[in-house]
Amino acid sequence: MSEPTILVTGGTGTTGSRVATGLRAAGVAARIASRKPLGADQIRFDWTEPATHAPALDGVDGVYLVPPIGLSAPAPIVEPFLAQAIRAGVRRVVLLGSSAITDETPGLGRLYSLVRGAAPEWAVLRPSWFMQNFVGGHPVAAGIRATGEIITATGDGRVAFVDADDIAAVAVRALLDPLPHNTDHLLTGPEALSYAQCAAIIAEETGRMVRHRPVGVAEFTKLVRESGVPADFAAFLAGLDDDIRRGAEDRVTAVVPDVTGRAAGSFRAFIARHRAELTESAALPAV
Repeated sequence: MSEPTILVTGGTGTTGSRVATGLRAAGVAARIASRKPLGADQIRFDWTEPATHAPALDGVDGVYLVPPIGLSAPAPIVEPFLAQAIRAGVRRVVLLGSSAITDETPGLGRLYSLVRGAAPEWAVLRPSWFMQNFVGGHPVAAGIRATGEIITATGDGRVAFVDADDIAAVAVRALLDPLPHNTDHLLTGPEALSYAQCAAIIAEETGRMVRHRPVGVAEFTKLVRESGVPADFAAFLAGLDDDIRRGAEDRVTAVVPDVTGRAAGSFRAFIARHRAELTESAALPAV
């Protein structure tokens, strides 16, 4: 029996690139879907161009499914793709969802039931907020580097931030384990922290002054909109911050160690690994 081929949508993104690396390390072919493919292992794929879907699915056994980004109601785009995937012979689908999204969440929550109902074998990953939001091009990271501030509407609410490496490790197991998981996986890191606590850890690890500046939901919505995010999605994101303020993300699960056999990475260890990225701006004052 030949080894499976897995289509990785969002294959150049935060989790998708890591999933592709993990699949290859396991000796499995990863076909990376990208709007601008580079290399023999990548194929052109655009959610808004259905003509790109069939070639991407040709000969594929499983799909790591990252929904279209920035849409509050992506189901009308994802549903026909899923149906086409099953007709093409795909058996296993692993969906990247979010701990902040439930089945009852308007628009986005519909994706969970779509995957459960369409795929013979499936898993829904519902990770907490990414540790990677504090580095790279994310607005949180940009604020840290530019002004030493993390601006949120979360108040003192806590989040068990999770490393994308751990999300990918669970995804690879969900894609390759002989027995399908056929369940939702709520993924978290090993501890829940407020943004003020995160700022303190970053300051300790980098030697730079970093603080959390809490704002109200209306002000945060305005800030997100000014960054170029559509109004409806900006309001949705601000609502997630308000959910954090009310305790919705203050929880820790054992899914990462249970599925992967190793401990989930801590926030402090993550910041220590990325110290250089957080100190590259001269605008940050020393502690």
